[in-house]
Amino acid sequence: MRIGISCYATLGGSGAVATELGKALAARGHEVHFIVSGIPFRLGLFQENIFIHEVETASYPVLHSSPIDLALAAKMADVIKHYDLHVLHVHYAMPYAVCAFLAREMLYNHPVRIVTTLHGTDITVLAEDPLLRRLIRLGIEKSDLVTAVSKSLIDQTIELFGPRQSMIKISNFVDLQLYKRTTKNEWRKRFSPNGEKVLMHVSNFRPVKRVSDVLATFFKVRESLPAKLILIGEGPDLDAAWRMSEEMGMARDIHFLGKRDEVAALLSAADLLLLPSEKESFGLVALEAMACGVPVIGSLAGGIPEVVEHGKSGLLSPIGDVEDMAKNAQALLSNDRLWSAYSRAARARAAQFSASEIVSSYERLYECLIESSQKSEGAEKGSA
Repeated sequence: MRIGISCYATLGGSGAVATELGKALAARGHEVHFIVSGIPFRLGLFQENIFIHEVETASYPVLHSSPIDLALAAKMADVIKHYDLHVLHVHYAMPYAVCAFLAREMLYNHPVRIVTTLHGTDITVLAEDPLLRRLIRLGIEKSDLVTAVSKSLIDQTIELFGPRQSMIKISNFVDLQLYKRTTKNEWRKRFSPNGEKVLMHVSNFRPVKRVSDVLATFFKVRESLPAKLILIGEGPDLDAAWRMSEEMGMARDIHFLGKRDEVAALLSAADLLLLPSEKESFGLVALEAMACGVPVIGSLAGGIPEVVEHGKSGLLSPIGDVEDMAKNAQALLSNDRLWSAYSRAARARAAQFSASEIVSSYERLYECLIESSQKSEGAEKGSA
């Protein structure tokens, strides 16, 4: 199959999943075309069957800004036509599903099928704006197939837009060969030279991630046992996290590592992952941490409880309940036998989201769409 993929290139779960899906499809022999505004952060080195098409925008005096979304739609149309794509799979309703619809309209009768995967913020945040909500509805309704990464997200989408478009739940996935716990870990030696417990948080540092709760939880944990906190990622709340760590006198025990393309080895160095999000449609980083045998201390937001089994692979608290999250973290970190049980359960839970099974699910959906497209073409030719 010839498959186009569009996604955000920056740090975040949607871009990570889209990129890993493209790489997996290419490894299975499919021709994959990334149509993007920048190289996806997890794409890595050259891989056979993968093609990159970057969007370029022109600047015109009459326009206040470069029309990146319109340029993306035009680029999509160009790639669809030139490479005769079977499927265009876009990750996020805004702007990608809308751009995909415009691209197909430019090509009139091209049979390319549009698959839209909803990842969360496009529904839980952007759709709160009435104007954007109309565009998101358009993108969803003009897609041939819509998937979402959790039941929670499907429920929220139906509540906002009504049941006019059926949706299929396809969870995010993890490469169990890449994400696994290693006994010899140089990062662990660096973070924990004296046997301190290692807590970790990975995100794009937006307000919904509640990074201040991460720091407050760590502060309470550190009161009862030696510990280090590792923060991975970049975003608007990063500077505030820096300031808070200084004000609370924790700077020497916190490592800010910035944006990292590959985090498997880093996650494997952790004892716990902190995920106190206010909104989280799935929680890909939780799944990746669990694959590395790292229990999750998190919130009951969105799809997190669909991934993390409370009382088995992690412990979940009401959003903003720092006291409870700290108590849960202390309980696991102070009891090696209990932590080991949770670590084993976390790895076992992650195995239920293996990449091979979920990539195969997408393949089957693509094949069904292409088959239905071919039947429609045949019927039209027959009636003519």
